[in-house]
Amino acid sequence: MPQMHFYIREELAKKLRERARARGLSMSRYLASVVRREVGEGWPEGYFEEVIGGWQGKPLRRAPQGKLDKRDQL
Repeated sequence: MPQMHFYIREELAKKLRERARARGLSMSRYLASVVRREVGEGWPEGYFEEVIGGWQGKPLRRAPQGKLDKRDQL
């Protein structure tokens, strides 16, 4: 996992330490959560339109599934 290093003013560092402590997180975990919230880890832009909605072939059809096996009760 990559490490990132940056410099900030002491006043800002103090606020970050206080917020991390209030949430019961290490500074590293707290900063990672801030980055995830700001940058996101969601699907890439246009993913559903280009990949999921981009099927060009014949319509997909699900094959018959048959009947479920009867199982013993636990």
